[in-house]
Amino acid sequence: MASLVRLGGALRAGSRLFCGAVRRRTGVRNAGGEVHIAPRYREMVELTKSQNIQAELIGGFMWFWILWHFWHDPDAVLGHFPYPDPSQWTDEELGIPPEDEE
Repeated sequence: MASLVRLGGALRAGSRLFCGAVRRRTGVRNAGGEVHIAPRYREMVELTKSQNIQAELIGGFMWFWILWHFWHDPDAVLGHFPYPDPSQWTDEELGIPPEDEE
């Protein structure tokens, strides 16, 4: 029982030491002071020449990829089966009632 009392006292002292050390440390506040990036209302973002060239290259590669695959594998977009001929469909298949029915 006495060992539990000593253990409890040691834990309380350790927690006070730890909490006190944490409370004394002051952090750096990044929220105050000047605005780091000035807001731009209805203004275009200023891009560097390098960023502009990179965007053009990525966009060009994207369209090359899309058109290349559309040309070489059109079934991926248009489907794998022959398109049905609507002129061959019957009135019953289209849901049109017979003409003699009133």
